[in-house]
Order: sequence, then C-alpha cells, then structure tokens
Amino acid sequence: MREPVRLLTAMLFLTSASILAPAQASNGQPWTAEWITAPGVPQKDEVVLHFRKLIQLPQKPEHFLVDVSADNEFIFYVNQQRAGSGPSHSDLANWRYETYDLGPLLRAGENVLAATVWNFGTHAAIRQMSERVGFLVHGKSSAERMADTDSTWEVEQEKAISTIKPQVGDQYYAAEPGERLDGARFDWAWASTSGSGVAENQSWAKPVSIGRAAPRGTTDAPNNWQLVADPLPQMQYAETVAGRVARANGINLQTGSTVGALTIPAHARVSILLDNSQLTTAYPALKVSGGEGSTVRLTYSEALVDDRGEKGNRNQIEGKHTGGVQDEFLPGGCHSCEFIPLSWRTWRFLQLEVQTGGQALQIEKLTAWFTAFPFTVRAHFKSDNNLLAPIWDVGWRTALLDAHDTYMDTPYWERLQYVGDTRIQALISYAVAGEDRLARQAIQAFNNSRIPDGLTQSRYPSSLVQMIPTFSLLWVGMVHDFWMYRDDPDFVREQIPGTRAVLDWYLSRQRSDGLIGKIPWWPFVDWGQDFSSGMPPQDENGGSAVITLQFVETLRYAAEMEAELGDSALAEKYRTAAARATNAVEKLCWNQQYGLLADTPAQTHFSQHVNILGIWLDVIPPSQQKTVLTKVLSTSDSGFTAAGPVPLPKMTTATYYFRFYLARAVEHAGVGDQYLQLLGPWREMLSLGLSTWAESPEPTRSDSHAWSSHPNYDLLTIVAGIRPKNAGFKTIVVEPHLGSLNHVSASMPIPKGIVEAEYSRTGDGFEAVISLPKGVSGELVWKTKRFEIHEGRQTVALPQ
Repeated sequence: MREPVRLLTAMLFLTSASILAPAQASNGQPWTAEWITAPGVPQKDEVVLHFRKLIQLPQKPEHFLVDVSADNEFIFYVNQQRAGSGPSHSDLANWRYETYDLGPLLRAGENVLAATVWNFGTHAAIRQMSERVGFLVHGKSSAERMADTDSTWEVEQEKAISTIKPQVGDQYYAAEPGERLDGARFDWAWASTSGSGVAENQSWAKPVSIGRAAPRGTTDAPNNWQLVADPLPQMQYAETVAGRVARANGINLQTGSTVGALTIPAHARVSILLDNSQLTTAYPALKVSGGEGSTVRLTYSEALVDDRGEKGNRNQIEGKHTGGVQDEFLPGGCHSCEFIPLSWRTWRFLQLEVQTGGQALQIEKLTAWFTAFPFTVRAHFKSDNNLLAPIWDVGWRTALLDAHDTYMDTPYWERLQYVGDTRIQALISYAVAGEDRLARQAIQAFNNSRIPDGLTQSRYPSSLVQMIPTFSLLWVGMVHDFWMYRDDPDFVREQIPGTRAVLDWYLSRQRSDGLIGKIPWWPFVDWGQDFSSGMPPQDENGGSAVITLQFVETLRYAAEMEAELGDSALAEKYRTAAARATNAVEKLCWNQQYGLLADTPAQTHFSQHVNILGIWLDVIPPSQQKTVLTKVLSTSDSGFTAAGPVPLPKMTTATYYFRFYLARAVEHAGVGDQYLQLLGPWREMLSLGLSTWAESPEPTRSDSHAWSSHPNYDLLTIVAGIRPKNAGFKTIVVEPHLGSLNHVSASMPIPKGIVEAEYSRTGDGFEAVISLPKGVSGELVWKTKRFEIHEGRQTVALPQ
C-alpha cells in the first residue's frame, strides 16, 4: 500500500485483484470526465495531493465500473478501503488507466471516493515519465458518471510529505526517493467525512480542470495523456512480516522476535535491526501512538557492509551496518496512526532507529505488505542433486522480485526495464509461469521507444534517453522468443515494422568486408573485466566480431519471422547479409595460432564472448566446437592458461549475464551433459548467503539481478530438455542432458497445457516418462537416437 495513512476507524483491506474489472476498449471519443489538479500547487515539481468526493446511492450496486489514472501515481479508496493503485508505468502516448469494479466496496446511502496522488517531479525515479500532476476517474456508463472527476470533487495539498535523497555514495541509483512524513502536520482524517468540506476546512478547495480525458486516438486531445487500458493485473498486495530482530541497541528485545507492542521511553535513542532472512519487495507498515518530538528512521538494505564497504557473507551481521534508502516518520503525538511510504521498498535488512523527545513513543506493530507481479508458478524441477533445489528457489525469487508493473533490472537500485535483462526474464516467465502479459508489455514498450533512427532505447519507460544499440538486436531476439514460446502470430506481426527498422540501421553500417562498422552510443555486451564500460573492443573503423555475431543472430531470427509472417524477399536479404557477416568473422578474426576467434581483425584482444557466439551460431565449424569450448572454459582473467601445446591468450570472461549465452553454446556443441558444471558461480553465491542472485561477481553493487536467474530456464530447457520445435510450441523437442543426475522430474507450461518429463536411471540407461498436452506431438532426442512422442503419456527406454 502506497498511502502513509491509517484512519482511526478500522479499514478492511481487500485484495485489489478481487475488484479489478476487465478492461474495455474506448470508442475513440473524449470522455466526460476531466483531468483535475489543485489550484496554486506545483504542476511539474514535487507535490502530494488528496482528492475526495461523496456520492449517494439508493441501493448497493452489484457492479460499479470506473477507470482511474493519475500522473505520477495514485492510491484509490472507497469508503476508506483500498481499491487499488497505479497506473502501470508507461509513456504519455500510451498512458495507462486501471479499471475497477467498485461494487463490492459500495453501500446504500453515502459513499466516499478518495485518492492520494503524487508527482515527485525532478525527484521521481528515472522510469517515471510525466506530463504534470493530475488525477482522473471516469465512470464506465451513465450509471457511474457520478464518479467522474470534475468540479464536484475536492482537493487538498498534503504538505507533510516530502522526499529524501537516498544515501548511496557514488553507486548508480535511479529508483524512487525516500520519503519524510511529519505527523504533526499530516491530515490524518483526509479520507473521512466528519468535519470536511470546502467551507469548513480551508485546506480543501475545488479542483482545477486540465481538460477532458482523451483515449488514445481522440481527435485534437486537450492534454498529452493518450489513455489506454492497462493490460496488466493489479500487483500482489499481501501482509507479511517485515523481519525478525537480529540486533537491538538501547532496548532489550529477544533475537528472532518480530516487532510488536513496545514502548520507547522519552529522551531515548533506540536502534533495532531486522533480518527478513531473504530479500523482499514490500511496503513497510509502522503503527504508533504518542511520540511527540520523536523521529523514526527506517533504513532499507539488500545487505550489511563492514567499515570497508564490503558485504562478505550476507548472513553475518557482527561488525556490519546498514545504509542506502531511508524513510523518516515524525509521529507528532498522533494516536494509532500508521506510516506506509507511497513507494514500495526493497530490503533484506531493515533498521528502525528511534529518537524520542519529551513524550514516549508506543510502537503498536511493524509489518509489511508484499508486492510483485502476480505470477503463478506452473513449472517444477526436482532431482536427486539437493544443490539444485536452492538454485531453482533463489532463481525464481529473484525473477519474481524483479517483476512488477514492468520487468526491472534490480528492485533496489534502478527499477528500469532494460532489453538485455528483460529478454532473459521473459523466457523465465514463459517457462516457469506460462505467463506472457508482462512480456507483451515489455516488447511493445521497446517498440514504442524507437527513435527516428530506428533503434530502440536501451530501457523503457524512461524519462532519460539511453541508447545501447546492441540491445536493439536483442529486442528482435525477444520478439522471436515470443514467437517460438507463445502462440500469437498477430502480435509478432505487429512488431515486424520495428524489427525491420532496427535491421535497416545495422545493414547501413555493415562494411564491405561484412563486419559491422563503428557503433556509436554505448554498445554494451557484458561487464567483462577489461571491456571498457561493458563494451567489447572495436578497431578504428569498427569491426567488432562480438557485435557482428549478435547481428548475425538477429538476422537469422528476422529471416525466419519474415519467411513465415512477412516478406520472403526480405528474408532472403537477411540471410545473405548474415552469410556475409559470418564469412567475414571466420576469415578476418580466426586466429590460427590459438585456434580461437579474436574480438577484431587486429587480433590483439580475445574474449569468451566472441567464441561463445561463434560456437552457438556455427561460425566455428562443428568439428572444432568442442575443442574451442574446452579452451573457453579453461581460461580466466588471470593470464595464460595451458590448454595444449600452445598457451592461450588472456580472454575476457563472461559474467553471470552472458553465461546465459554460454549455456546455449554448451548445449549446441553437443556437451549439454556438462551444463551442471557451469553452476559453480551460483553455488558460490549460495555459500555467501545471498537469497537472490547478484548482478555480477563480488564486489557487486546489486544483490538482486534477474539476468542472473537463467538457470531456472536452463534446468527446464537444457537439463530436462523441453523446448519448442517450431513457432507457437505447436510441436515439441524433448532432449534431456542429465549429466551425473540419476533422477529428474520436471514440468513446463506451454500454450496448450503442461509438458511433464521424468527421467530415472536404470541399469542400462534411463527410463523416460513423457506426457504431452492434447494436440501436441514431437520428438524425444537422446544422444544419436530420435523417438516420436505424442499427446498423452508414454514411456521410452533410453540406452546408455
């Protein structure tokens, strides 16, 4: 919950999803409802507003449908009960509104509609795009028009809430600011009806109209919000614990207990460190009474750090402290009031610091409201190797916490939807949850982000333009992934004009020798140790083999989609360009001495990355792939490593993110049985006490980066071997790589149902039991043998 308010009357908190109505298409005409704001307040700078309206109903309605939106965000109440929050983040040309059925919350007689709306202006998160502060409610039909925002609403500015800049040192931080609430100034009764009204309370005023609301496609819209229905469900909102006491100073508390009723005496200073045992994304909820003159500070940390700023083992707290995002609450002597920040927070460790003045502070309780995208896990992976279970669990937790109304790279530091991260996250969503709504949002958002040059922006929505041209190639890959794993060719066709624009930009930069020329902006590939800012080397005129191979991958994907859904002549053009690029890399970048691909024709720099892609894309001939892969896996950043008679050059190694592509290369080279050996970095993270996967090897900024969660996808698609044979998963390939495992049980959702696979080692091989949904067939591949499989359950003996 984003509202820092609890009225004195008890509130019943319903799950938002229970009253979320299905979105309805607009007829393209302006609505009667108006965007409204407050008179005399900042319109494009930091401001918090309360809105409310009384409506009279002759009887309780079965349904009462309204559309609600705001800029930046809102929390909507009906009769002091939370109806929902939003809108989902997007851009002005696709501004979201949420649709609610308020029927369950309404009653016969007087009803109060109320909302808190905020716009943090220049202090807002980078992902927040904005026009100006505004609020909108639109009744779906004539029966609900009484709810329309217009001059019949009231508004007040809430001056007791302000933002706090997070204390994160020189680390890049792009997420929401901290907040300060002054309880002595806060209008705790803003959503009640007693003593209200413009005439009785001078803080309330009639709102100012910003013009009628305009659905996208409206002729001559009076404002810049082009409204579209939010295709996403409401996020999860469930009460949970905020953590358990790990350390307390100035007060005697039992380690391992939760914070319940306790009294902080006057003129005292108390510090309580809570450990949630795992990372969470939630709204902390602190309920207190008294405490006039007190200051309460809440600090949220992914991990504790020592005096050198090092995290070390995340489970160890001695000699370590918190730091980072903070909220402050000044109770001001209020009675049974509850502080909840407007924006959700991310923490494993939450430190509560209290300094009281002349009045004791009664802490009634400290809890939290968990929030994330409402995924339902439909896949499973179990084996006789107990170390794989925590890898699966931690990976899914990481993917979940990095998914809200957009995917995000990290829920603590940035909350930005980057193409490179999102491609992996979407594949995990398809494989584990059989869910594509968030992926559709992302694919379309990146398409909407394209600049006139044709390229997508690196991240979107974003108020700050950032260009990573290589991510535009990965976006085309995202579209292809969707085409293969989901069954909606019309959605894919809608993206093809964008994929063509991306490839037109690259084709214009393909050199006469077939390599890609110099790439401007930030051609990020991976946080390799000697990749400058994550960029692989380019010669003076370009010629990056890594980027050229990413171009090859994209051309092949686009050719497949064009051949089936678009222009066959363009498909052939893409194949020809891919062949030229492939031949160029092989001819100009293959180093005969080392038997490896170099990063440029100058052949002065080598990386795992170019050889990984060279294997996966068959630029390196199949007969040499295992040899090259052995060299790749035997190298480190420390220098030369003996791997035969010729010492190998130093190679830039792939970090957690790019090891996703390493896994593809390992399987493609025919050594998928060695996949489990690649999980050493994940076992190391577990030994360090991480509850979510880190951004990069130690020392790492972020302890939660979903691009490191690809083992969940790999365990299903490589180890259990379940993958689509053609677009839409209409036919299937099951090709397990069990390595040293004796037993594996897995299931994976596909558009037509659930695929189940179980493998058990026998005396002379394995027994495979495969179940396919109705209407699905394919083949089971085991070493050099192929077996036809069909809908229903079948048992196949797999020889040693």
